[in-house]
Parts: sequence; C-alpha cells; structure tokens
Amino acid sequence: MIIKKTHIGSYGVIINNDKILLVKKAYGGYKGLLDLPGGGIEHEETPEDALKREIMEEVGVEVTYYKLLDIKSVNIKWQMDDKRVEDLQHIGVLYKTNIKEGKIKDTPDGLDSLGASWYSIKDLKKEDLTPFTIYSLEILGLINK
Repeated sequence: MIIKKTHIGSYGVIINNDKILLVKKAYGGYKGLLDLPGGGIEHEETPEDALKREIMEEVGVEVTYYKLLDIKSVNIKWQMDDKRVEDLQHIGVLYKTNIKEGKIKDTPDGLDSLGASWYSIKDLKKEDLTPFTIYSLEILGLINK
C-alpha cells in the first residue's frame, strides 16, 4: 500500500565558523542521515514559531536570530514497514539561524532525532545528508552543486 502524505516544516541552517549544527535522524525516510534541526509546523503555529520550538526541542538552545533563506520542496518514497510505502511531498521553510550559546542537546529526543552535533562542513559527504541540508549548503556556496 502506498500512503501519500505532505509535510511542511521549518528548519534552521545554523553555521558557526566552518561548522554546521545538524541532527542525526532516527526515523522516517531520512533515517541515519544528517539533517537541519527543525520539523513540522503545528496547527495555528507560524513557521517562525515552529522554528524556535523545534530547535529548542531538538538542540536545547534558544534561537536569537532567523532570516528566511528559501523554501524547498522534495519528494521521497520510503518503506515504512513490510506492507506500507510512504510517498512524501516534503516542503521545508529554510532559515539562516543563530542560536544562543550553550550546551547542545546531543542525546535522542525520543521522536526522530538521535541528537545534535557540530560537523565540519568540509568533511561532510552528500550521501550522508538530507536533501534540505544539501540544498542549503549549495545555495550558501559552502558545497558544490
């Protein structure tokens, strides 16, 4: 059975010097990949409020600045279980984001993050990254298209 779904989320591109803050995905179509911190926009929530809430949940620090970078849409299909495939239209509102200094939450959130960490941009491999992460680094000129 194929389940068609649309998901809209807000995601923060958080860069400090030559490092980017990413979370490792624990579940879903991006399981095992490094992703921008963020997630779904809840009912009656603005994209900006979702960004702040999601970064606090996944990273454990407060957003101090954000500016719209772009909006990107990707389609992925992934095997949910033996009988179900999800055909996901994933729309991301991407923000260039700064955060308050503090200890990064590097432990699982119990949902879909295995924890956050800083990664050297020059050491990243595209096959280890989600589409939104790749796209954001490309439009910022930090990795080649």
